[in-house]
Parts: sequence; structure tokens; C-alpha cells
Amino acid sequence: MTDIKAVIRVEHPDIVLTETVTHDPGSTVRSVSEAGTDPTSGKFFYHIESSDFQQFEDGLRNDSTIGEFERVIETRAGEAIYSFEYTDEAKILSPVISAANGVILDMENDGSAWILTIWMPERTALARLWDYAQENDIDIDLLRVNEYASLGNTDAGLTDSQREALLVALETGYFEEPRNATLGDVAADLDISQPAAGGLLRRGIRRLIISSLGDHDEQPD
Repeated sequence: MTDIKAVIRVEHPDIVLTETVTHDPGSTVRSVSEAGTDPTSGKFFYHIESSDFQQFEDGLRNDSTIGEFERVIETRAGEAIYSFEYTDEAKILSPVISAANGVILDMENDGSAWILTIWMPERTALARLWDYAQENDIDIDLLRVNEYASLGNTDAGLTDSQREALLVALETGYFEEPRNATLGDVAADLDISQPAAGGLLRRGIRRLIISSLGDHDEQPD
């Protein structure tokens, strides 16, 4: 069996945060994949770049896919981490991907649509995502797909510790939305501290992206 890394483009007005990005077209939205979300809180974290956070937040208030939101911290001028709660109107692809044992490695808007980089255990698992898109009138395009040996059978630039951490996080439900496990749960299973577990996951995800997207000149961490 070969794993795949796929880059897809999805577009629909009810995909979470689409209305906000339309209101503030200069903003850039990226998911914070390693954030230790409390699975009971229903909060999701994103890294936002904007020249006018007031305009961005005005968009949030009129976005039917967003309930409560909070600017958690400003990391530097024009950049901040936000937490969001989704409404029932939001179309969310991550549960569909999780149900196919996949993981969203990156999510970024391009002004009108979303570019998702996802890992899945096999190419046929993409069918679930395409079925969901068709049922919900979501425009979906496959931009790129890479096949490589299974995560359990190749290093892909991963250390043994990084591979183990990623597999434990996947099995416990850490990558699902809403999460079924916290970073603390992953750390407990690995018998290490939360900061150490978070570091392994961040570096492991980075190595998977580098390996699958073809940047083989970059050295491992």
C-alpha cells in the first residue's frame, strides 16, 4: 500500500471563514495544525495575517459560519492567532477526511477558495471527499498528488520518535475536528512531556510536507 499527499482546491460560500476572507481580501488564513485544542471546547485555531484586524473582525461578525471568536495573541505586527467556534451552517471538510483516516497538514486561502494539503493512507480514500463535495455542491479540484511508501514503512525524513508521535496522534484522534484527544493525551501515550510531544508533531508534519512536495534539498531537522 502507498500513502498519498494530495493538494486540493475547494470552493463554496459556506466553507468556514470564506465570507470573512471575502470581506478582507488582503488577509491570509492558515490553520494551526499543532494547536492543542481541547476536544470539548469546540474551538479551532488559525494564524491570521491582515493589515487591518478591525476589517477582518467585521467580516467575522457577518460570517454565517463563525460563532464566537477571539484574538488570542498578536505574534507580530499584522499577524495574530485567533480561536473560532463554527456554526451549524459551516461546511467542514476535516471530519470527512478524518473518517477516511486522513489528516489535514495545511489549509490556506487563495482569496476565493481554500487550498488543502492532506495525507491519506491510500488514493481510493479521496473518493469520500469527492462524494461529500458533490453532495454539498462544493467545487473541488485535485491540484497535485504524490504517492510514497507507507508512513509505517519509510522514514520520509522522519525520526523514529517523530513517526511514533504522528501515528499515536492519528490513532488517538488528535487530528480529528473536533479533536477526540488533547496534546496531553498524546504525550501521556508517548510517556513524554506536552512540549516534547508538540515538538515531535510539528517537526514530523514539516518533514512529511517536505518529503511529499518534493523539496528534497532541504535538510532534516
